[in-house]
Amino acid sequence: MNKISSKSKIKNENEKEAPDNSKSVKAIQSFGLTKHYGEVKAVENLDLEIPQDIVYGFLGPNGSGKTTTMRILTTLIRPTSGTAEIMGIDVSDRGKVIERIGYLPEKPALFEELTGLEQLRYISSLQEISQEEANERITKYLDRFDMAEDAGRRIKTYSKGMKQKIGVIQAVLTSPDVVFLDEPTSGLDPRSARTVKDLIIEFSKESTVFLSTHILSVVDELADEVGVLKDGELVTEGSPGALKKRAEKGKEKTLEDVFLEVTADHREEQKQ
Repeated sequence: MNKISSKSKIKNENEKEAPDNSKSVKAIQSFGLTKHYGEVKAVENLDLEIPQDIVYGFLGPNGSGKTTTMRILTTLIRPTSGTAEIMGIDVSDRGKVIERIGYLPEKPALFEELTGLEQLRYISSLQEISQEEANERITKYLDRFDMAEDAGRRIKTYSKGMKQKIGVIQAVLTSPDVVFLDEPTSGLDPRSARTVKDLIIEFSKESTVFLSTHILSVVDELADEVGVLKDGELVTEGSPGALKKRAEKGKEKTLEDVFLEVTADHREEQKQ
């Protein structure tokens, strides 16, 4: 997969200010990241250090703060306190951050009156990609997701699964350094879900994938590292294998067992 060089994204006069792309720079980093809505603590003192070129599985029960965290990291909302960086760029610098990321929210952000092809051409036009390169990528992904024949139809006529496919394609279309995927296999048939999983594996060889899903088997299969959020706090973190080993008590554990244990334990600790 061809990546867009940082030089193509930053004007010549600003090249000296371009962020360091060396592997020592964390793809995602946060310190004391906090978001409150009145008295509701959506995210509380969250510290993340996620290296480049991995799949990071982000798990948590409903209402645990996963979506809020992703919205902060993608510059859609501001934190109450704390800081976060994407590829060494503070999320307060929205213009530079969005040049480096792709984002698939739980409900894909699509213009219903556009065709699938028009939607993808619009997304590619927001980055400094040549029309020829954009068309090559769009054709490749439409073919891969069996959407070529439907690309000329308006998005409002698409099924949920078809909209999801376009959402996934637009998240990776510009070959971002970091891609955030919220429930990427939602609404997809098994064949399309497999295509998404294969794409995540391929994409993580050159970019970082921040993957949030309730399907634990997907995280177990794809993730290099896993973080579990509960009540806005990171309650455990590590590789899937390490987490399962840590939780073993006389029998082999699954990632689901780990998830249930750490979220239950945290709930009991907060009651004390």
